[in-house]
Amino acid sequence: MDFILFMIAFFSLLAAIILLGMLAVIDFKTMFLPNKYVFPFAGLAIVFHASLQFSVLDPLNIILGGIFGYGILWVIRYCGNRYYKMESLGLGDVKLLGAAGLWLGLSHVTFAMTLGAIAGLIHGLIVAYIHSKKTGVFNIHRLKIPAGPGFIIGIVLVMSTQTFPVFLK
Repeated sequence: MDFILFMIAFFSLLAAIILLGMLAVIDFKTMFLPNKYVFPFAGLAIVFHASLQFSVLDPLNIILGGIFGYGILWVIRYCGNRYYKMESLGLGDVKLLGAAGLWLGLSHVTFAMTLGAIAGLIHGLIVAYIHSKKTGVFNIHRLKIPAGPGFIIGIVLVMSTQTFPVFLK
């Protein structure tokens, strides 16, 4: 593999990790995932895979991963919003998982979503526990926590098993 292409892939991955860190911090503070960081994360996936000549994922898998990551979370958001009669999941989270699908492909984006949901559940339980120490009531009903950081944990964990080994070869 050409050294320049390898370095482009490496710096794309590094920039993506930095963007994910920024998104996690922003979401914790504001419960908002700005497009100005989510969209570059998506674009870096294309640069990454193209610079590696699609050796990690083929273009069809990348496209299907993006569509599925976005689509499944959009359906979950739609159903949650109808059930709770309020916004249950932001569009930033939906776009983030669409972008993650471009990085991870069809099969791996579902695993990242699952890990992210587990991380979010653990986060929610911790927040509810801390709140119960102040109020004396442990309640997770309609608990408001940002979903992005949990999803980001899932994305990074799956990225580390899928993309980091490329650089160890």
